[in-house]
Amino acid sequence: MGDGSDDSGGPEYDTDFRENPDEYEIGRGEEGVFKVEPYKSELLPLWSYKEEESARESAEAIYERYEKYRENDEFPGMDMARKYLQMGYTRAMRYAKYSGGTKYGDDGEELEPEQWADEEKREAALVFEEYWERVREDERYRNAKERHRDQ
Repeated sequence: MGDGSDDSGGPEYDTDFRENPDEYEIGRGEEGVFKVEPYKSELLPLWSYKEEESARESAEAIYERYEKYRENDEFPGMDMARKYLQMGYTRAMRYAKYSGGTKYGDDGEELEPEQWADEEKREAALVFEEYWERVREDERYRNAKERHRDQ
């Protein structure tokens, strides 16, 4: 896909990562967003980047889940919430820069981005970016990530 959401490889995805958090691999970017359970089932229904209003509702709901996972010391859930916020930004921004979200022409060559192909998607992306930044700057998230990596 080229946007970091390639879910091939990685750990066994029939694992319940709430029950087995040590088996969770952080991965790059948005890896695992469509596979890591039970978080995918909890977060994906909340995720929407159609326009600014739905993006705000979505980002707020995902961030609320993030806070719940943080309260419960569920690093896999915290990281998955971060991934959904990041993916909201990257997907909406792709549509903001490329008509119809298409980055490649029929010949396989990358198209030149437009400034702005879809202003509404740009606004949606900026909403997600705000919440994504909150997670990335959260000291508890950063500490939990380091502890998880050290395990």
